[in-house]
Amino acid sequence: MEVICLHDEAFYELIEVVVERMSEKLKVTPEKWVTPEGAMELLNIKSKTTLQNLRDNGTIRFTQPQKKIILYDRDSIMKYLDKHANDTF
Repeated sequence: MEVICLHDEAFYELIEVVVERMSEKLKVTPEKWVTPEGAMELLNIKSKTTLQNLRDNGTIRFTQPQKKIILYDRDSIMKYLDKHANDTF
């Protein structure tokens, strides 16, 4: 067995390189369409009625591929949140 000694700085630099390479390989892009539960989580709301109002008013995009399946566009949710974000002073 061989023992390798590293200085603290070299060790942490090595860890950063490994994490960066793993991140590149495991790049996960979020799904474009989210479930109602996922949309409510992104919006931090608890009420299905509020979600329905956002949908009915055309505030956030949705698709209905089947009668009882409604999916929400993640990008439109994020645009809605950005539109209502307050800038700091």
